[in-house]
Amino acid sequence: MIPPAKTDADLRHLNTLHLPARAARLQQVDDAADLPALTEAARTAGGSVLVLGGGSNIVFGRDVDGTVLHMRTRGIDVLARTGTDVLVSVSAGENWHDWVVCALAHGWHGLENLALIPGTVGAAPVQNIGAYGVELIDRIDHVDAWDMVDRRWLRLSAAECRAGYRDSVFKRELAQRAIITRVAFSLTTEAHVRCDYADLQRELAARGVTQVTPQHVFDAVCAVRRAKLPDPAVLGNAGSFFRNPVLPAADAARLLAAHPNAAHYPAARGAMKFAAAWLIEQCGWKGARRGDAGVHDRQALVLVNHGEASATDLLGLATDIQASVRARFGVTLEPEPLILL
Repeated sequence: MIPPAKTDADLRHLNTLHLPARAARLQQVDDAADLPALTEAARTAGGSVLVLGGGSNIVFGRDVDGTVLHMRTRGIDVLARTGTDVLVSVSAGENWHDWVVCALAHGWHGLENLALIPGTVGAAPVQNIGAYGVELIDRIDHVDAWDMVDRRWLRLSAAECRAGYRDSVFKRELAQRAIITRVAFSLTTEAHVRCDYADLQRELAARGVTQVTPQHVFDAVCAVRRAKLPDPAVLGNAGSFFRNPVLPAADAARLLAAHPNAAHYPAARGAMKFAAAWLIEQCGWKGARRGDAGVHDRQALVLVNHGEASATDLLGLATDIQASVRARFGVTLEPEPLILL
């Protein structure tokens, strides 16, 4: 049975920045099969339709005049096993980190580097989440979704997701229309590990690990993230607020000529990815605070809500950070979360 929608619903507890916002209607989605009826009801009721998972990648700058569909679907199913390969389908409402823990417990490897990223499974392909040398798209077989415009079910292969750095078809052509219902992952029972990032190497060395297993990688990733990033339950935040800028080779060379110590990594097609946190920190923003809006004192890439900050406070701070980085380095930082204005 479909639960009734709540009217004039408070959204503060459903976004990790803990920003005040309300929705004309809040509809919990427990079964993806209900989406045709629920999206039709939302269309009939009028106003916009917003799909919400863990609320860890959104800035509520206003109330929602229509319907918020809160994805709470559950389920993890093995679709196929072929030798050491395993194909696992996971419902969109599953907590991302809990799913990584589950996969590791079953001996399904490949997601360890993506541990402790906040949010839900359904939101992960939208951003093409990535960390410590692994991007989600490298582990996806296909994505199932409901197209609420054409009113049909979709199945997109990994290639059809058209994933890029913190980007996908779900942020472009299928934005505001495709609701991800399940994600199928291609994993392996073989213990391949990726631990070539300096932070992970330091953590593994500190633990005295010489023969690295997926469990070691998972533990190291969790330790590094906990040391740098605030827990949203304790200090409101939306994770990384800015994307790491990717510069063409010529622009990257100019920046490195002027600032040879700038933290950077190779990117596709000869481009270079620069650490936004380094750029922000060099401009003196790390630990800065304006009222209840601030920059985390251990990770300059994270904007935080110390209690009663508004979206205006946070976005004003973000705008000033962008301006100072542009003035000093000639680099434009782009926000990573969805900003609802």
